[in-house]
Amino acid sequence: MAEQQSPRPGYRAVILPISALLMATAFLIMGSGVQVLALPIRAEILQFSNITIGLLGTGYFAGFVVGCLFDPRIVQMAGHIRTFAALVAVASAVVLLHAIVRDPIIWILCRFLTGLCFAGISLVLESWLHDYADNTNRGVVMSTYVGINLTVMTIGQMIATGFEPSRFEALAISSILVSFAAVPIALTRSAQPAPMMQVRLRPRYLFQLSPAGFVGCFLIGMAHGAFWTLTPVVARSAGGGSVGYAAWFMSAAVIGGALAQAPLGKISDRMERRVLLIIICGLSALVGLVVIQTLGSSYAHWAAFFFGAVTLPAYAVAAAHVFDFTPKEDIVEASSALLMVNAAGSAIGAPVSAGFIDLMGGQGLYWFNALVQVVLIGYVVWRMRIREAPSEDIKVGYDFAATSPVLSSSASDLERGLGNGRR
Repeated sequence: MAEQQSPRPGYRAVILPISALLMATAFLIMGSGVQVLALPIRAEILQFSNITIGLLGTGYFAGFVVGCLFDPRIVQMAGHIRTFAALVAVASAVVLLHAIVRDPIIWILCRFLTGLCFAGISLVLESWLHDYADNTNRGVVMSTYVGINLTVMTIGQMIATGFEPSRFEALAISSILVSFAAVPIALTRSAQPAPMMQVRLRPRYLFQLSPAGFVGCFLIGMAHGAFWTLTPVVARSAGGGSVGYAAWFMSAAVIGGALAQAPLGKISDRMERRVLLIIICGLSALVGLVVIQTLGSSYAHWAAFFFGAVTLPAYAVAAAHVFDFTPKEDIVEASSALLMVNAAGSAIGAPVSAGFIDLMGGQGLYWFNALVQVVLIGYVVWRMRIREAPSEDIKVGYDFAATSPVLSSSASDLERGLGNGRR
């Protein structure tokens, strides 16, 4: 008689031990959602130029890159809980500075600090989740984590609509929510993960492994940086100054991207990833042009939904293509480097797209996106003529954990997760 497998643990048994982590995530991302909508709109009300608003995005993404480089050392010295509490305190205080100071240079520096803190905060949360998860519960853990991110980001944006952007209340609410994130972590009785390992970063080596994936992650970062930084400003203007219109527009795009991520990842397992990347980049350019035609109408929210569905998952597909050529022992290094390449692209894309908006109005944001997507398509097509697709025996199965927002998590656990997905 065949040996019976032990039943998988129930949902409650899986989630209860990490409830503190998930609660902290909910408060943190909800507070971030308020900022995503409120800060660009407040900056516009303060008569910051579009270029300056773009540079706010540059500050955030530059801080995120620096945080990915140095925050792991802080975790090594202070541990996960103390690092989390310290970074949350700084992130919460910095939000309030936007309500007090009106100097754009100070705002850019504040966004840099916010990016640095959020990189470390996310690093602590995700490395802790990876440390807890195993083959029997990884799907449940990560799907719950992503579902919470999706839900509370939308809630945070809706909260921002209840306050006048020119006043301080929305930023105060964001600070309160971010501060609350420290409470469940500080009081948790769950064991902290093992000390983190330092990872080498060799961008040239990564480019040599997969030029198409490397360049793809950078260009996709340019498009995404423009989207996250300037969409609230463009949508509010198109909606006649309505913060609610901007919030629903952003939320529709975020929901579309989140719902499409896993299906597109699975599809990429069954076909040449570069072909799928070409398809979704082409659709992103085309749907962006549809957004231009519908901006200001109720149909724009549906256009935003489909725009997010074909734009936001592109990074996961490009990263998975890089992993197909990456030796197992270098997966963690590749993950961390790709994250920073993507953030570097975001830091550049935000102010450049602002220049397009200055020249063409709100539609310039989507013409910029179309230009980036066309350049990426051209480069990938050229690379396909030079290099064949990876064979099925070395192709890595799609793993959502490998394409989550912070990739420089616990080295041993991330390697194990990807190794189990290798076919």
